[in-house]
Amino acid sequence: MPVALITGASSGIGEVFARKLSAKGYHTILVARRKERLAKLAAELPSAEVLVADLTIDPDLRAIEQRIKIEPRLEMLVNNAGFGIQGAYHSTDIDAQDRMHHLHIVAVARLTHAALTGMVERAKGNIINVSSVAGFLQSPYSVTYNATKAWMNSFTAGLCLELKSIHSPVRVQALCPGFTYTEFQETAGVDRETIPKSLWMSAEDVVETSLRGLERNKLVVVPGWRYRLFLAAIRFLPQSFKNFLAIRYARARRKSTGGKTHQP
Repeated sequence: MPVALITGASSGIGEVFARKLSAKGYHTILVARRKERLAKLAAELPSAEVLVADLTIDPDLRAIEQRIKIEPRLEMLVNNAGFGIQGAYHSTDIDAQDRMHHLHIVAVARLTHAALTGMVERAKGNIINVSSVAGFLQSPYSVTYNATKAWMNSFTAGLCLELKSIHSPVRVQALCPGFTYTEFQETAGVDRETIPKSLWMSAEDVVETSLRGLERNKLVVVPGWRYRLFLAAIRFLPQSFKNFLAIRYARARRKSTGGKTHQP
């Protein structure tokens, strides 16, 4: 059986990836911090193993790296683990900001490196980096989240060019969803009622769109026509006007939520 390793597999998009890939015949390696949730999911899949790890901690990250390096059947890596923080950068916990950088950048870079070494040699494999629409924007109260997702988009695009330059068939994708019904919002303290229902998508739709895009060898996948239209439109706006809109939106959102802020 081919092997798929999914980080952040205990809920949301990661869990759906695990179920979808398992249904396609993959043996799944489920990585997350919550042992009970992983064990429950693994029991529902025909072939799965559980690796409990916090990828913001170096020894845990190295352990997952090693598991990837010794797996000759690895054909899919989904870098999905992530989290968000509400609030202005200067007033939020710097250790939490550091963990976000470690998870969204360092962990993605190291796990991707570990996977690519074998995939390129075997001339077979796929890597999906779960980014965000936020990676195309700068936004107050979401500075680190947006910046780390922008890095993820650029990193994935660079890998794509590099793989093509050596004629490698290994595929990479930056999956960039908007607001998605997962536990992300609860963890970040986001009130879903403050966000229009038309902007929400299900994790199932996001994953299905990702896998269809992978089959078509699409580098950047943005689920939902509203988000694709939005990103296409803002390309024609001057940066000064986009900055003006970001500040106005942030102030309005902060006022309407009693000082709370959010990011997709």
